[in-house]
Amino acid sequence: MKSSIIGLFLLFISIQSSYAQPTETITTATSNTPDQQQIINLSKQKWNWMADKNIDSLNILFDEKSMFVHMGGSWGKTQELATIKSGGIWYKKAAVYAVIVNIIGNTAILLNDIDLEALVGGNTVTNPFMVTEVYIKENGKWKMGSLTFSHLLRPVKMNGNKQ
Repeated sequence: MKSSIIGLFLLFISIQSSYAQPTETITTATSNTPDQQQIINLSKQKWNWMADKNIDSLNILFDEKSMFVHMGGSWGKTQELATIKSGGIWYKKAAVYAVIVNIIGNTAILLNDIDLEALVGGNTVTNPFMVTEVYIKENGKWKMGSLTFSHLLRPVKMNGNKQ
């Protein structure tokens, strides 16, 4: 009985502390390898390029066979770039709360816990996502192979719980 109460208390404390994290990149690893840090930096730059609608840089980053999974559908590189360029989805701001990177051979898998503020269909929306990014290293350069948005059930943390 005592262990159950202590366990529930620890669970409650860990949930509470997860909502108190600042709006900045937090890596869960205490020290990253050079490749992990390179992927973290590349992901951060990618969010900036998406916000700035920098199609030229994104075109270089995205592999020709890359795939993108959104709440409203999935598609390849050409459609993603067209969607960003047209403003169909404008990734205005990504507040990143946690980053985890695992590297397996020449593949890097990055998980971002984010709040994303975006303009979609003329409406500004903010959603909590776990974003999975997959990068492949070829000829010494990282290319994005996949970007998947998974909607989280937690409340939005950015800008005072705006949805």
